[in-house]
Amino acid sequence: MSGAFVGAYSDVEMWINVAIAFVLLVIKIFAFVSAVLYSGQSYVAADKLNKATWTIILGIGVALQLVPIPLSIVNLAMLVAACVYLADVRPALAGLRRR
Repeated sequence: MSGAFVGAYSDVEMWINVAIAFVLLVIKIFAFVSAVLYSGQSYVAADKLNKATWTIILGIGVALQLVPIPLSIVNLAMLVAACVYLADVRPALAGLRRR
């Protein structure tokens, strides 16, 4: 392979990684902001972990996403936590508002 092709491939790979990191950051920020907006009583009524626990977990996830060192397994765990919040906790909290 020529050097120019390898360099172009590296640039594309870098921009894909930047885009993925940005999307993951947006997901984590959205989950964190959503967790902050619901009241503590809503978490108790929905029979989920309390508000402080979720905001700490999701806040750590956002902070670690912003750290420039590669913490891939920890970031993956924090992404899973954000997805659990968005798929399970947030709908349960939103369901309380509709009643």
